[in-house]
Amino acid sequence: MFQGSMVALITPMRADGSVDEKAFQDLVEWQIGEGTEGLIPVGTTGESPTLSHDEHKRVVELCVEAARGRVPVIAGTGSNSTAEAIDLTRHAKKAGADACLVVTPYYNKPTQEGLYLHFKAIADAVDLPMFIYNIPPRSVIDMSVETMARLARHPNIVGVKDATANLTRPLHTRRACGEDFIQLSGEDHTALAFNAAGGAGCISVTANVAPRLCAEMQKAWREGRVREAMAIQDRLTPLHDAMFCETSPGPVKYAASLLGKTADHCRLPLAPVAEPNRRRIREAMVSVGLLN
Repeated sequence: MFQGSMVALITPMRADGSVDEKAFQDLVEWQIGEGTEGLIPVGTTGESPTLSHDEHKRVVELCVEAARGRVPVIAGTGSNSTAEAIDLTRHAKKAGADACLVVTPYYNKPTQEGLYLHFKAIADAVDLPMFIYNIPPRSVIDMSVETMARLARHPNIVGVKDATANLTRPLHTRRACGEDFIQLSGEDHTALAFNAAGGAGCISVTANVAPRLCAEMQKAWREGRVREAMAIQDRLTPLHDAMFCETSPGPVKYAASLLGKTADHCRLPLAPVAEPNRRRIREAMVSVGLLN
């Protein structure tokens, strides 16, 4: 159920900064039509840190409504406050999400024991499949393989979104957590290498603007068409580079605006993408064949 090309959805916004609900649901429809196999609303790419709790919950509801059960919805429900994460996770279950994605608590810098207790408390409170989101560059802390293995014993904790870009990590996680523990890459550049090390797919930023190519790459890999998958990876690499030329989701929102999917607005403190990087993003999209 949780495999292949999954997208860390942007949250379309109007020029005045309000959430564009129609554009968001249109984006979901387009993603499914292009072959995306899973939807992740209100993660980091969805600007969860600057959405109000009401907006956050509404975006999850909009995603579930638009998906209509055709692909799984993994709702971002993380917070550096355990109580807030439990509240958001309870809402995701009530809204009909298929799973939740819970980031390691940022800023607080908990110990490994604190991480264990945080995720266990959420999993105990809400009967919903959970993916742990391990992203040290954003949250400052790194969940150890040993802590992951302790949490993997919980029946509600089913996998990890690994954004460490450390390709030895999935090997050790597989040994510690077992083959049934679902490992999803959170880093576009290493998506295929992650699969080779035991991964089941990728939660992608680039898939916001190149969903068909990302889906075809993952499908080719699953079907053993390795050379074809690698050719798509090579084609996408300049686009991956461009999507992270500034803090995400600034570049991907600008790229989506070039496709007419949304305005390029991000909420402060993210600034508008600088002009030289706008040119770089456009050139990358042309090189991949997304723009003329």
